[in-house]
Amino acid sequence: MANIKKGDTVEVITGEEKGTRGQVQRVQGKDGRVVVAGVGLVTKHQKPRPGGRGQVQGGQIQFEAAIQLSNVMLVCPKCNEATRVGIHINESGVKTRICKKCQSEIV
Repeated sequence: MANIKKGDTVEVITGEEKGTRGQVQRVQGKDGRVVVAGVGLVTKHQKPRPGGRGQVQGGQIQFEAAIQLSNVMLVCPKCNEATRVGIHINESGVKTRICKKCQSEIV
């Protein structure tokens, strides 16, 4: 079971953007990277490509680059703190994520 999933709120714990919170847009599990909204913005200079199927305007495009998964921590929705994630197995045998600080279930 993954500790961090798409749609979770995470906090950056290291680097230039330390302390910034954002929502996970994409998880790249094999690479161990995650794309977080508003974190790791990079600028790409793109040439215009007119005609054809993929018409692209030229200019400077800003987008979020993927950052290392180990550089973010999940924010618990109940206690609103960055926390480690534990796995708990219910009576019915279903695995769920829990907050290590307040022991509440993370949906």
